[in-house]
Amino acid sequence: MNINSKNLKVKAGHLLSSMLATMLLSGCTGIGKGMVEAMLEKSEVEDTRVCQVWGQPFTGISSGLGKRQGKTKLLFVHGVGDHLPGYTTEFMEKLAKQLNLNVRSETPKNISLTTPLVPDRELGNLRATQLINDTDGRELIFYELTWSGITRDEKALLSFDDSGDYEFRRARINSLLKKFTNDTGPDPIIYLGESREAILAAFAQSFCWMASGDWHDLPAGGSHFCGGLHDENIDHIAHDDYVFVSHSLGSRITIDGMQRIAYFLANAEKFADPSRKIEVTKASIEALQNKRLPIYMLSNQLPMLQLGRKLPEVSGQGESYCSPASDRYHERMVNETSIVAFSDPNDLLSYGIPPGFKDKYLDSRLCATVTNVNINVAKIIDAFGLSDLANPLEAHLGYDRDDRVVALIANGIGHPNALPLIEERCEFVKTVK
Repeated sequence: MNINSKNLKVKAGHLLSSMLATMLLSGCTGIGKGMVEAMLEKSEVEDTRVCQVWGQPFTGISSGLGKRQGKTKLLFVHGVGDHLPGYTTEFMEKLAKQLNLNVRSETPKNISLTTPLVPDRELGNLRATQLINDTDGRELIFYELTWSGITRDEKALLSFDDSGDYEFRRARINSLLKKFTNDTGPDPIIYLGESREAILAAFAQSFCWMASGDWHDLPAGGSHFCGGLHDENIDHIAHDDYVFVSHSLGSRITIDGMQRIAYFLANAEKFADPSRKIEVTKASIEALQNKRLPIYMLSNQLPMLQLGRKLPEVSGQGESYCSPASDRYHERMVNETSIVAFSDPNDLLSYGIPPGFKDKYLDSRLCATVTNVNINVAKIIDAFGLSDLANPLEAHLGYDRDDRVVALIANGIGHPNALPLIEERCEFVKTVK
């Protein structure tokens, strides 16, 4: 291609962007609408979005639903931005349909989380929904943590910027973007400050409620705290399957929360306080050490959110803690933490997990393994020969609505029971050391 043709293509790209912006923002419903619909229809027909998986095979949630002992329990942890209880409804319904769980509890249970370790502070809301198959009795208890109430008051400092005194001075699109930035941008900053302990306590309380009983053991509402893992919880810990799904900052919270629990378990006597009914028994720790905990990270941000942070208390010692032949094997937190990291290359805020990251930057007691999923959740529009237009906002927020993402979480990849959609649309490469 010569210089003139390159300039011509660049100019054509600018012209196309200007045409689309003009037609969309001016409310033109004629030619503009027809052109956009035609491009979207073409994109629908020729859906060549990438789905590549590198790592170890995984079976997804479905493998544990039919077992005789224990229940499957899933905890969703949201990322940046203000959220209200029920934000996972679309994802939960898509997952339930994929797993053929056709009965749902009429009313969710909502627990206002508290703990004596962070006194005089509400820690957000834990919402639980029971999903059942009415034929074979398979069951999933879906937990949803809403922690954004912890940061809401601090973000109110920026509310003046969205007021009439300032808002009318901005272009319409810029105003929308500024509101989005004011809602989402402060959360990672606030998380590094005084609210970090409260957010991690909210995660720990959510995990405690998930691990300590079944649907009928959960309070229907009100403010409550979970006092720890006791001997009466051992059957649940030993036989239940625990699954985590997280989005953006929620993945950092989940990992930090797990590392915080690992520290507490290693120092259980130090934090035990019978007067406040906080206790973790040796038998429950031993039961937890045999668990495999999968974490499905949507719009994974672990590499970026590691910047400027200290290394975990125990790192680079995976063999010492995770090998059965090691003399420190009894000090591990769990048998395996299986991380499946989803990232869209057009998501400006997500990253794959590079080789060596888990050994240096994750607590060795988690015994982590990593599988990367490189997936286009945002459609790439092909117009006038220009195949480079994808909505970065959709690429960041669209994971939990993507059928392939839901299918991977439900049934996994790299084994005979993977769903036909995944067999047809996703490429799997098993990695070895």
